[in-house]
Amino acid sequence: MAHYQKRGHIPAKRHVVFRKSNGELYAEEVFSSEGFSSEYSIIYHNNPPTKVLAIDDAYDVGPEIHVDRNLQNRAFKGFDIKPESDYLRSRKIVLTNDDLNIILAAPSNSMEDYFFKNAQCDEMIFVHKGGGYLLTIYGVLNFSHGDHLIIPKGTVYQLKFDDEDNRLFIVESKQTFRFPKRYMNRSGQLLEHSPFYERDIRTPEKLLTFNEEGDFLIKIKRNNMIYPYHYAHHPFDAVGWDGCLYPFALSIYDFEPITGRLHMPPPIHQTFETSTFVTCAFVPRLYDYHPESIPAPYHHSNIDADEVLYYVDGDFMSRNNIQKGQITLHPMGIPHGPQPGAIERSIGKKDTKEYAVMVDTFKPLNLTKTAMELEDPDYYKSWIK
Repeated sequence: MAHYQKRGHIPAKRHVVFRKSNGELYAEEVFSSEGFSSEYSIIYHNNPPTKVLAIDDAYDVGPEIHVDRNLQNRAFKGFDIKPESDYLRSRKIVLTNDDLNIILAAPSNSMEDYFFKNAQCDEMIFVHKGGGYLLTIYGVLNFSHGDHLIIPKGTVYQLKFDDEDNRLFIVESKQTFRFPKRYMNRSGQLLEHSPFYERDIRTPEKLLTFNEEGDFLIKIKRNNMIYPYHYAHHPFDAVGWDGCLYPFALSIYDFEPITGRLHMPPPIHQTFETSTFVTCAFVPRLYDYHPESIPAPYHHSNIDADEVLYYVDGDFMSRNNIQKGQITLHPMGIPHGPQPGAIERSIGKKDTKEYAVMVDTFKPLNLTKTAMELEDPDYYKSWIK
C-alpha cells in the first residue's frame, strides 16, 4: 500500500547525519520489501536494532497435514477452537499450502512478556470478536471486531486485548497483501468505483518511544520454526519514521458493497489480492433489483481456485444451518452452490444482513490435524434434501 506516512521526528534528508541532544547518532534502519525494489519505510532508532544477547533453541510450529489431496466439500466448526492464554500457542493452522496458512486463534491474554515477528509471511488478522490495540515501532493502531489488520512481513508487534473473549481468523501469506489493481489508478489512488476509500484505511497514530535497555524477547517465525531472540534494547525505540510500509486496518463495516440488477460475481466483494490468492468481504447489501432476479448465487464450478468462506454474522442466504465462526471449503473442480430451499427463499427478498470473509487460493489446500478435529463430516451431503 504505497501511501506515504510520517510520524515523530526525522531529518530533512535520507541517510544524513541525525544526532541526539547528547551528540550521538540515531540508528537509521531501512525496512524494505522485495529487496530495495518495492515499498519501504525508514526508521530512526535510539539504539541499533542489531544487539542480540542470546538465541534460545528454535522449535517447530509447522502444520501437521492429515489430508494433502482433498477433493471434497468440507465444513469446520471454528468456534470449537479452545481459548488459550498465550497468543502464539492459540494460533492453530487449519488449512495450508505452499503460499499461505489459514489460522484460527482464541487468545485470552495480551502479549506481555515477549514480542512476535513473522519473518516468513505477511499477516491479515481478521478480528471476529474482541478489541484492543496493535503496538509496533510505527505507533499504536486501535482495533475492534470487524477489522482486518494487515501486518507486513518482518514487523515486530504486540497485541493488547481489552478482555479475554477474542476470536481471530488469520491468513499468513508469503506474498504481500495489495489492493485489487482494478480499484486503483496508475498512481495507486483508490478509484471512485472502489468499495472502500483512503479515508477508511486506519494507520498507526500515537508513536510511543521506549528507550530502554534490558532483555527483550522477540519470537521470530521463519521456515515454520520459532527462533527466540533476546535483544539488548526495547524494539520500539524509534523517535520517528516515514515511508510506505507499515501496518494498517480496514474494517469490514467500512466496506461499501457493489450491487446490480442481476446477481454480481464474487470479485465485486474483493478486499485484497496477491499473486497466489484473493480475499473478499461479504457485507449487508441490497439484493439484485431486476423484477425477475434470483438473489441467491448460481451453482458454480470454480475450477482454478479452492474457495474458503469464514462466516462472521447474519443469515447467509445460500446456506442452511451455518454458525458463526464456521469455515467451509469448496475445492477446485467440484461444483457447489445454494443448499436446498435457498434459491426459492431468496426470490423476492430485498436485502441480506450477512457478514463473511472469503479466501480463494490458486493452489489446492491441505487439511491439518486441527481441521479434522473441527470438521462436520457430513457437510458434503448437505445438498441432499
